[in-house]
Amino acid sequence: MANSTATPTDLDSRLEAHRTELTGYCYRMLGSSFEAEDAVQDTLVRAWRSYDKFEGRSSLRSWLYRIATNVCLDMLTAGNKRARPMDLTDSTPLAQAALSPRPDNTWLEPMPDARVLPTTHDPAEAAVAKESVRLAFMAALQQLPAKQRAVLILREVLAWKASEVAELLDTSVASVNSALQRARATLAERQEPGAEAAVSDPLDEDQQKLLDRYVAAFEGYDMTALTALLHEDAVMTMPPFDLWLTGVRDITGFMTTLGAPCAGSRLVPVQVNGLPGFAQYKPDPDKGGFTPWAVQVLEISDGRITGFHCFLDTQRWFPLFDLPLHLEAETDQVEQGA
Repeated sequence: MANSTATPTDLDSRLEAHRTELTGYCYRMLGSSFEAEDAVQDTLVRAWRSYDKFEGRSSLRSWLYRIATNVCLDMLTAGNKRARPMDLTDSTPLAQAALSPRPDNTWLEPMPDARVLPTTHDPAEAAVAKESVRLAFMAALQQLPAKQRAVLILREVLAWKASEVAELLDTSVASVNSALQRARATLAERQEPGAEAAVSDPLDEDQQKLLDRYVAAFEGYDMTALTALLHEDAVMTMPPFDLWLTGVRDITGFMTTLGAPCAGSRLVPVQVNGLPGFAQYKPDPDKGGFTPWAVQVLEISDGRITGFHCFLDTQRWFPLFDLPLHLEAETDQVEQGA
């Protein structure tokens, strides 16, 4: 066999080199951070075990994508479509707001950019990759049948040729083109909230100033300042709760009532789903300092914040983002640094 000369160390490093892009692919397919990482691990284990049968008729990368696609299609046979709160219910007026959680497997999950976006020196390629993991696009993908989803990602995001996708899926070029056409039509019919989010890479000066003002307003819990930053039709979500709010008045009203314990929080910047975000730590009345509360993902358009998405399952998200599970009070930090 041509591949029998590969040493275990060589093979490990060759497989590992594809982990980030495979994680991005599986994440787009599955909508779940943890399921994506499980799928990639399964893919690499299968590749390791069957490498002696890999005859090199395709590239190692193509072979790995074939395995990863099969793993994802198997995982999607249950038919679960991960979603955002606005995909499942109508917006709730603040007066009727109630925090009703749904199971973890209901929700589209956040993902650190570093785990799904491979390093590239091509700005256009980097922009497409970031746009393709944004929450609105991810939510749209979840509405597609699994094979259409795979075709759209491979053709539109990863820029594979129709013939390469046909070979990967064991189908015809005509079938691939038909699936792509149907997938495009479905996405065109859906106007996803957040789809208009326009964030440059890197952030331009105005966007960075907007984020700086947001941090000051949120940490100061200044609703007047926050109102000036939010679009009048801004949306706020809080998975695992299915509640979602629309409009500045309801969002700020929630923050000063049910959300009042978040006053005095600290925000730590994170790169999440191709968008600016923050890890929110709220004051810890028991231990002092600050305790994890949410990973925030912000959508920006025309100089305003249009989407404000708070993922609250901190025991899952903060380790995923390599974030500490406690922040010391600033006075303690100053004393330690003295």
